[in-house]
Amino acid sequence: MSARPRSARVTAQAKVNLFLHILAREKSGYHQLETAFCRLALADDVVVHTQPARMGGIRTIDCRGADVGPAGRNLAFRAAVAYADARGWPAGFRIEIEKRIPVGGGLGGGSADAGAVLRVLATLDPKPPTRDEVLSLALSLGADVPFLTLRSPLALAWGRGERILPLPPLPERPVVLATMPFGVPTADAYSWLAATRASSAQPIPRVLPLNAFRAWDALAPLASNDFEKVVTERHPEIGEAIGFLSSTKGVEFTRMSGSGATVFAVLADGIAPWSVAKDLPAPATALTTATALRVAPVQIIDD
Repeated sequence: MSARPRSARVTAQAKVNLFLHILAREKSGYHQLETAFCRLALADDVVVHTQPARMGGIRTIDCRGADVGPAGRNLAFRAAVAYADARGWPAGFRIEIEKRIPVGGGLGGGSADAGAVLRVLATLDPKPPTRDEVLSLALSLGADVPFLTLRSPLALAWGRGERILPLPPLPERPVVLATMPFGVPTADAYSWLAATRASSAQPIPRVLPLNAFRAWDALAPLASNDFEKVVTERHPEIGEAIGFLSSTKGVEFTRMSGSGATVFAVLADGIAPWSVAKDLPAPATALTTATALRVAPVQIIDD
């Protein structure tokens, strides 16, 4: 193994779920799902410095731009620890994150950071792991992390997020994000949804025509999110944002992402995002971005 400290940086892009269907619950407690992931241009900046054992094997994380809690609960830190424990390398690391993705909003910010750390470590590793080894580590961290570890801007996913079909990106479109001053814990959203299904048949996977992923207007009819009803019943502000955006001229479609609380709107080509965002109802705050055509590569930093 290399005894030389090495560093690399990458932008950790946010995601939205173009649709999200929650299927049967396994005996383990995990739910099966099917979803379409789409990366955004909105991203955190992640830098990872690896350190050999002779430098003390210290493990630290510095996160600027948002309060993400103690290191032991941070997904990026946990990703680095999981990688080091599984691979026996690196002995130590220092992670630096500049947060831009809203925390706890269903945009996969923590998962994107974790995926970025795994990508960096796999790139710097003197004995690089296989793709399957990296994805196995990613899955242990959460359902969004495997997709956000791959270099794919658009993909279908099933199971717990481990079965992934990368797809060619759709044409770039402006996106408006309606962010809320609160988050929706994923565990709560699952609990609320489970309560509505206690006495009904479990949903089954849908037949998804692949030609629907060749154009935004063909994909729009598939857009749905099983969490939306139970979350908006408890947080009507989210429903108000969905209603406003869905009735606004120039919006292709709008949905809540993940378990919330962020609502996204994909706009028609040529629509100025601020023309849509400027009148969002309170307490929503607007962010503007775009769908991604590519995933940012890892950049090695000379030490």
